[in-house]
Amino acid sequence: MITIKIFVFNAFEVNSFVLFDETGECIIVDPGCYSTEEKETLTRFIDENKLKPVVLVNTHFHIDHILGNHYLCQRYGLTPTGHAGGSMFWRTAREFGSVFNLKVDEVEKPGIFVVDGDTIRFGKATLEVRYTPGHADGSICLVSHEQKFVIAGDVLFYGSIGRTDLPTGDFDSLMESIKNSLWTLGEDYTVYPGHGPETSIGFERRNNPFLQ
Repeated sequence: MITIKIFVFNAFEVNSFVLFDETGECIIVDPGCYSTEEKETLTRFIDENKLKPVVLVNTHFHIDHILGNHYLCQRYGLTPTGHAGGSMFWRTAREFGSVFNLKVDEVEKPGIFVVDGDTIRFGKATLEVRYTPGHADGSICLVSHEQKFVIAGDVLFYGSIGRTDLPTGDFDSLMESIKNSLWTLGEDYTVYPGHGPETSIGFERRNNPFLQ
């Protein structure tokens, strides 16, 4: 049984996730922790619950989603996992950070690359990778079919969708990603987006003004 702990970090209010099961193994998804206090908040939860981080996943490599990568990789001996399509974002992370007044000293180079249909495993749990470009090249979603939820990154939000005006963004591609990778899930799947409150596939199909 997967337990999901959500933290909201940095000025962009990124949802950062720790997913773990009864074995104590966990994965960290989109660690946006930026300040010393935010980093300590995340690691305190992991350490106090005696969790063992085995994977760090970025749903995409926009700067607000990778701010904690270096710190956590150094602390727990991890290497970022993501899709190779987003390489331009971690390669230029310092430049993107400076635009938003974010000081990025070290950028952790991803070392594990996944593609559509791959699985990410921890403990007794399995998540399916779905490639979902449109908001940014290299965007992925993580799906638990057993517990019917999806970690959606910045693809789909409560009542909204990911912005497409940033580099590599493309509205038509985003619509195709939602249609082909998310709408094929059951309406009862919970959606945990990269920002804002959780929602469901069914609610967004019926109510999201961008998708009617």
